[in-house]
Amino acid sequence: MAHMPASTTIPALLEEQARKFPEREAVVGSGRRLSYRALRDETLRAARGLAALGVRKGDHAAILMDNRPEWIVAFLALQQLGATAVGLNTWATPREMQYALAHAEVKCLIAVDRFRKNDYRAMLRQMQPHLQNLPQLRNMVWLNAEQGAEPGRAAGDGISWGELQGMSGDVPLEQVEAAGRAVSPTDTALLLYTSGSTAAPKGILLQHQNWIRNAWNIGERQKVTHEDRLWLAVSLFWSFGSVNAMPNILTHGACVVLQEHFDAGEALALIEQERCSIMYGTPNMVQALIEHPTRAQRNLSTLRSGAMIGTPEQLMGAVALGAKNICNVYGLSETYGNCAVTDAHESLDVRLHSVGQPLPGVALRICHIETGQPLPAGEVGEIRVKGPLFSAYYKDEAKTRESYDSDGFFHTGDLGQLDAQGRLYYKGRLKEMVKSGGINIAPIEVEETLMRHPGVRAAYVIGVPDAQLDEVLVAIIIPQEGHQPSPALLKAFCKQELAAYKVPARFHLATDADLPLTTTGKVQKMKLKDLLQPL
Repeated sequence: MAHMPASTTIPALLEEQARKFPEREAVVGSGRRLSYRALRDETLRAARGLAALGVRKGDHAAILMDNRPEWIVAFLALQQLGATAVGLNTWATPREMQYALAHAEVKCLIAVDRFRKNDYRAMLRQMQPHLQNLPQLRNMVWLNAEQGAEPGRAAGDGISWGELQGMSGDVPLEQVEAAGRAVSPTDTALLLYTSGSTAAPKGILLQHQNWIRNAWNIGERQKVTHEDRLWLAVSLFWSFGSVNAMPNILTHGACVVLQEHFDAGEALALIEQERCSIMYGTPNMVQALIEHPTRAQRNLSTLRSGAMIGTPEQLMGAVALGAKNICNVYGLSETYGNCAVTDAHESLDVRLHSVGQPLPGVALRICHIETGQPLPAGEVGEIRVKGPLFSAYYKDEAKTRESYDSDGFFHTGDLGQLDAQGRLYYKGRLKEMVKSGGINIAPIEVEETLMRHPGVRAAYVIGVPDAQLDEVLVAIIIPQEGHQPSPALLKAFCKQELAAYKVPARFHLATDADLPLTTTGKVQKMKLKDLLQPL
């Protein structure tokens, strides 16, 4: 039986795993293969280079790149020095990027010079023509850089990744090993920014020991072992990647197989070639894999388990690909990715509909939306969490305090219910609750009902203003292939299944391409109203 690593800091974890699994592959990607021993050696070399640049304990250093081994090496090297890694969104606009760099007071940026259509060197030059906008940023390290600059130069383009490694000789190995031993379990390892829509993104501070322990428990629910290989196209800058998938695999001594960015055809080939057994996916990724013309030609028989969010039908897509023990999950960045996970050995019906029981050390409570009083099993209310939680919202003590109730439970802002066995059922976002004629309606209940109709593949229900009822429900429908259900047919179906006040007033047929998505593949419900024609 496997045991949780003894380490409570990330530098100690890497040393422990390199000792236990020295020749086992840890990271594969971008044409490279790193064993646990090689991963630690490269991490220490990068840490020595960063120390030569002046990166110290407590400094904030940002990582901006696609899924490649250097992302993981840079992250681990910063942990070795006791610095805080700031994960930057590769899809961010210049405005969003500048906000994160400035708000986090980033002193060092480690980045690819280009990704897709983005020229990050040019973007940085526009942000800080005279270092006025980003006064803290003194060093930049570029992958794929054609020309370097003097180390530590205040202005200019920075140095290359190769030059950084070459600087390792300027700092004794013993210095960075001592720095790693000086890291505390409660030190901040990671600063991630939420994808804020109207308000400024929140900076979430996450600790070493919780990064290790929570991810280990996630992997135990998925039945991960040191022999597993994870296909990871989910971006590492997202907590689902860097706080969930990556530490899950590293704490179990398994292998992370990186896909630089998602492409369905390449993903199918990679899963087959690398014999991946674990998958982390989003609904749009899984749908693209299912629909890809080469899917039938690929042998995906090694797939077994992993993590996914979505509707029962969307999770069935992962099962259809071969991940028959896929785990439904629930959590936020503030809860280290997941705080509830189904067990891979539970029945498929349980895993399709429930998001699981709380992880070890986690307490869940369902509270009345208005009074905050705890509710019994079966009642829908706000999900509140106690257990491994973020340290704080960076530079926002007031918002941090507001996020907890008087009993120390974190307000998730999500709706859910618990059953008699303590399993959690997700019921949507609290802010998505629709109040029609004075009655609160959870859109997810209507969505689940609509998706039982044979002509409906996906349904998204929102509230729109109404002169008489304040709000009425509108359903955006993605039909099953070959179906075109009429609004009258859908309304009649809902009237059979739902109370009258829960029946949508309007139905709008759409396609997957119409849906507004976040960079991580989630539907942006706030923008669904843009699909509707005015009455």
